[in-house]
Amino acid sequence: MLATMRNGGVTMFKRIASVSLSLALVGGMLAACGGNNGGNDTANNGGAAGNGAASDKPVTINMFTASPEYTDAFNAYIAEYKKVKPNVTINLEIMQADYNTVLKSKIASGSTPDVFQTTAGGDIDTFAEYSADLTNEPLAAAMTDGVKANMTSSDGKVLGLPVKGNLMTLIYNKKLLTDAGIAEPPKTIAELNDDIAKLEAKKITPFANAYKEWWVWKHIFQHYVNAAAEDAGIAPKELVQQFIDGKTTFNDHPVLKDNFFNFIDLTVKHGTDKPLERDSNAEVSDFAQGKAAFMTGKGAWDEEAIKKISPDIQIGIAGYPVSDKPEQAQIVTGADQALRINKDSKVAREAIDFFNWLYTSDYGKQWFSNVAKVIPPIKDAPLPDLDMPKQMEEILKTQKSGDLSVNYSLDTFHQKFGEIMQAYIGGSKKKDQAINEIQTAWQQFGSAE
Repeated sequence: MLATMRNGGVTMFKRIASVSLSLALVGGMLAACGGNNGGNDTANNGGAAGNGAASDKPVTINMFTASPEYTDAFNAYIAEYKKVKPNVTINLEIMQADYNTVLKSKIASGSTPDVFQTTAGGDIDTFAEYSADLTNEPLAAAMTDGVKANMTSSDGKVLGLPVKGNLMTLIYNKKLLTDAGIAEPPKTIAELNDDIAKLEAKKITPFANAYKEWWVWKHIFQHYVNAAAEDAGIAPKELVQQFIDGKTTFNDHPVLKDNFFNFIDLTVKHGTDKPLERDSNAEVSDFAQGKAAFMTGKGAWDEEAIKKISPDIQIGIAGYPVSDKPEQAQIVTGADQALRINKDSKVAREAIDFFNWLYTSDYGKQWFSNVAKVIPPIKDAPLPDLDMPKQMEEILKTQKSGDLSVNYSLDTFHQKFGEIMQAYIGGSKKKDQAINEIQTAWQQFGSAE
């Protein structure tokens, strides 16, 4: 199944489907995971770890996620857990569209799932009152520092656990660039303009886009936010907060007012036809078939889908050429999706034990890399045998990663931002109008407070 996330964002498939899977799980619990002597009736208060042995009473964990691309991988770790815990049943429900709406409806009706998924960053605080505190759990200790920061609330508690680490980047077809006489991907705006001319001289379309999706816009925009923050001498989180507080505007940041919009204009003018009709799957198909040299708004999650279409394609990754400063062309890494354990669930302890096992066991360490084939969010786990994660590892040996600044705003803002940008490229909003509406949306929807 082609992944249509995100980093980010709720999956925007064109149809709604859910999968309910109930599996009786067998085996014995790892001693290191701990437990609570009270069994089902001793849900951990606020997520604090229990010290006794877990009960063997039958329990059911209801897990609700928005990651259909990992259905097979989730089923695999549920099946493996059969060998670890015999009395647990996991009901896995995966919704392919309208996930946020349905989750909020479940919470409002008092039927919050035992395990549910949200975006990370600002949404860690949004759902804090429903989330078990995982700070002192083995799974939190296993996370990489950067990922743990993405799972941590404003008051310093680890309230989420990631499905994966992530990589957001400009993706390119190495062969098409070589065919156009381009040795390296562009790092500056001048180099980008030069490369566009070289590609079109060889009748190669420069850009594949997925501008029908609202969430691809945030993955592009965050690269410009990072550059604007650097130019202002502050951290990206501080810059985003200034926009949320109404203390700065695009006029103060040419990288946002000019460079970002100029880049979008270039991708539309020199991109695949009918950009507002191209969704994520169409973009993947366009790029995989060699119809465009660059792929915008996406990341490492698309590699397998691309290679299912073109197994021999040579993929490269690069930071966006956001300015005339080559050092600002950075890839972005981190974790933008979080699973949460309902702190009021009667099986909170059992759910925590389950994820402690996944994050600390030998099986879990290889599950991320070999089964889910994602960038592991935990220490001491190998990278998957894929091009983009391997290139990321090499790049980060000599260059720093850009901040995952999408995490500093809520997805309510990002969705509105995407809708505004769709109207801009569709011609129903002028640039100044789009900018004003983005600034207003940031103040209205950007923060959980």
